[in-house]
Amino acid sequence: MHPQGRLHLRDEIRELEKRALGAMDIVADQLDRTLRVVVDRDFAMADMVIADDDRIDGRFLELHGDILSLIARQAPVATDLRLLAALLDVIRRMERMGDQCVNICKVLMLAPEAPTDDLQLTKRILEMGRRARALAVDSAKAFAARDVAAAERLCEVDDEVDALNREVFQIAVALAGDPSAREWAMWMTQVARALERIGDNAVDIGEETAFVASGVYREFEDASHSST
Repeated sequence: MHPQGRLHLRDEIRELEKRALGAMDIVADQLDRTLRVVVDRDFAMADMVIADDDRIDGRFLELHGDILSLIARQAPVATDLRLLAALLDVIRRMERMGDQCVNICKVLMLAPEAPTDDLQLTKRILEMGRRARALAVDSAKAFAARDVAAAERLCEVDDEVDALNREVFQIAVALAGDPSAREWAMWMTQVARALERIGDNAVDIGEETAFVASGVYREFEDASHSST
């Protein structure tokens, strides 16, 4: 490729990356509003989260098409192709984070009110949400900076999210003996599972950071993440 063409390609790739990582701001906003629904049972807010998922889906479809078009037009190789391939996965992970926010809001709209004594289950859900949000935002920052060390540290916070998820399940089991709390607790385990998946998707973005930086794809943890 002519040097001038290569420079133009790099400019296009930089713009695509900027647009892709900018979608994380929408995801973070969706998570903030979702956690408000957890606290306030604000179903009007839940409806907004569900409706606004179209923004994330639209950004995903637009970027997906633009990246594939660029690959077809410019036939990038080596580091350029690696970055574009990574961006395809990054935007897919963000789209799934948005889907999980929608899933949580739909669950909360079905769930009954929390029992008077929820054994601090809601507190753990909110802590999971805060940490999942931090994971999402930090994963995008690590990718933008090609900071592999920061990407690897995402696993530490994700382990905390996983631990909280297990605590939620244990509390739900304890609440199962109370007929008035049983159904609510069951729904909350689904909320926790969705938050746990957001954390996993953030770690996957971290793995793409390492791939872009080194050219070698590797999972940060031994257990493979599911594709949900």
